[in-house]
Amino acid sequence: MDLDAYAAAHRAEWERLEALARKGALSGAEADELIERYQSGASQLSAIKTTAGSTVLGDRLSVILSRARLRFTGAGTNLFRQLPLFFGAQLPAALYRIRWLTLVVALATVVIAVLYGVWVAGDPRVLANIGDDEDLRRFVDEDFVDYYSANPAASFAGQVWTNNAWIAAQCVAFGITGVWVPYVILTNAQNVGISGGVMFAYDRGDVFFSYILPHGMLELTAVFVAAAAGLRIFWAWIAPGARSRSQALAEDGRALFTVALGLVIVLFVSGVIEGFVTPAPWPVWLKIGVGAVALGAFIAYMVVLGGRAYRAGETGDLDEFESGARRITAA
Repeated sequence: MDLDAYAAAHRAEWERLEALARKGALSGAEADELIERYQSGASQLSAIKTTAGSTVLGDRLSVILSRARLRFTGAGTNLFRQLPLFFGAQLPAALYRIRWLTLVVALATVVIAVLYGVWVAGDPRVLANIGDDEDLRRFVDEDFVDYYSANPAASFAGQVWTNNAWIAAQCVAFGITGVWVPYVILTNAQNVGISGGVMFAYDRGDVFFSYILPHGMLELTAVFVAAAAGLRIFWAWIAPGARSRSQALAEDGRALFTVALGLVIVLFVSGVIEGFVTPAPWPVWLKIGVGAVALGAFIAYMVVLGGRAYRAGETGDLDEFESGARRITAA
């Protein structure tokens, strides 16, 4: 192929395509012309690459075609415009949708933890199975408190943040199995209940709450939310309602996985509190107050802002264009 002759034969077409791509507003006829010239240009670019490989002429035509394609496909949403929508509507609406299921998970965890705590604190045989008296006293007098200050605050905060964020992501991602979330709820409640039971058995319940509550109120709530999101995805699979099972999973999966992304930030805050506030030599009321303020802010975000976004029609899912076409079915 003589590239110079080929370019001379089609230059006017390419210039017209470029002009249409740069034009601000297109009439109906111009829009049709843009698509037709784009299709012709794509065929011509293919011929150039097949014959001559990568060339300056082909690269220039490729740029013109890319600019033209954006006119009828649209550009991606600007990140800085998407962030306010995500944090101001999509995430709070997704959290609001699972508010009652979050409460159920929280109550189940508290009940299981209390039962384990009462069992451990009230039965010496259970304490003996957990460890001998020397080991338990070391845990009560030293290990429980030292856990929060044994490492530098920044390093410890980062460690607990990544660990908790990973657990939250697993709850959402594996929620569809129907068994992973109950397992996480049970083991989490067991650990808290057994630790609390040992502390109360040795009359150190005040120390237990003074070190658990500052960060635990927000941290455990984040885990409850993640578990609720996973259970909601599982329920979408079991009982999709009027939707097809694949549609229900796609819609709720997209909407509720935003919860996992949002909880990364929530757990970062709880990690900072655990690393810097929990072990701090402050009055207990002040440390618990910091945790209560953080929890209150999150609940307000979930219920107040989330309720407003939900009533405005937001679900947390992508919009109709970004989520793709839906299959039309008979009612």
